[in-house]
Amino acid sequence: MYATQKYATRILSAVMAGKTLTDALAEVWRADPELKPQQRGAIQDVCYGALRQLGLLNTMLDTLLSKPVHETELRALLLVGIYQLNFTRAAPYTVVDHAVKVAAHTGTGQGKGLVNAILRNFLRRRDELVKDARRTDAGHWSHPDWWIAAMRKAYPSAWRSVLEQSNQHPPMTLRVNRRQGTTDAYLAELAAVGIDARALDDTAILLTHPVGVDKLPGFFDGRVSVQDWGAQHAARLLDVQAGMRVLDACAAPGGKTGHLLELADLDLLAIDVDGQRMTRVDDNLKRLGLKATLRAGDAAVPKIWWDGRPFDRILADVPCSATGVARRHPDIKWLRRYNDFVTFSQQQRQMLDALWPLLAPGGKLVYATCSIFPAENSAQAEAFAARHPDAERLPLSEGLPPDGQLLPTPEHDGFYYALFRKRP
Repeated sequence: MYATQKYATRILSAVMAGKTLTDALAEVWRADPELKPQQRGAIQDVCYGALRQLGLLNTMLDTLLSKPVHETELRALLLVGIYQLNFTRAAPYTVVDHAVKVAAHTGTGQGKGLVNAILRNFLRRRDELVKDARRTDAGHWSHPDWWIAAMRKAYPSAWRSVLEQSNQHPPMTLRVNRRQGTTDAYLAELAAVGIDARALDDTAILLTHPVGVDKLPGFFDGRVSVQDWGAQHAARLLDVQAGMRVLDACAAPGGKTGHLLELADLDLLAIDVDGQRMTRVDDNLKRLGLKATLRAGDAAVPKIWWDGRPFDRILADVPCSATGVARRHPDIKWLRRYNDFVTFSQQQRQMLDALWPLLAPGGKLVYATCSIFPAENSAQAEAFAARHPDAERLPLSEGLPPDGQLLPTPEHDGFYYALFRKRP
């Protein structure tokens, strides 16, 4: 318990200061490599849970405090304690006792009395505090006010569901490698090892409960991959055929790259601006037993990496706010700012305009994001079509909404797709 609170406090404090949850976790793992897998799991559970419920936790903490807490780590410790008391089965006495001990080594070390008083007061008033906090938008939805307002405007009839889903645990979905087997056969293998699951389509399988990949039959032999069902539409939309020359722009970590190669034998070039992340693409393809040409390169600057030969298909899975996958990365809710969308929109426009000349006449380009904000999605696609008279907008395949916007559901994350064909 002490280690969980100590490191969860450090990580939450780092996120509150602007660091991503992924980076904050990695720093702790490097600092204390002796942490056991069970300890790491407990720390991650508290961090992810506290960030999912941060709006509620902050609202309740502010009610309990008579004056602001200016030490970021001390405030983070109080939030961790309140989260554990309200959302976990940990014994209240143990939570409070260890939190006081952690406080002695947090910040100036003068917060023991405050931590003890606040957490005990929370226990006495818990029902009242939760009820009152949930009457506020921040407490009820656990999203920033600007995000809530934007969702109300964009999705007048669905905004509540969008916000609720963004606070849930994400689904775990598999993609069966159809080069090595069928969905029905793999479902039978899962059942044989006691893993409950159901098919979503001819390659996607939704697990009832997440499991480690080491529990999945044939995972390390490339027979199955972990990929959200919403993300699996990208490769299908390109309608690749054997022998085609294909570009996977912004490819890391390689899930869509592998899917494309599972669908057909291709001359595929995968690029990503982050050369280090390309090692993940390489590892993913080796596990699947597939091959592609991998290069580090900026999709917005083709002259550095393009050999001048046009592509039959281009997947433009562009950088975005990642707001459609906030339940997998709950720090996104608190790190994003409204002005970020201006920057993302500029990057997306530059990439689309740079990639379009690389597409052969009659070829297809898929524009994809994991965002739920129209500025990055429908507005971007419409503006692109207006700038390029030779870009024909094509209807999407069955299973996708006509406007291309997938909103988060219990079965998939939030994604956006637009399909274009270059007129001959």
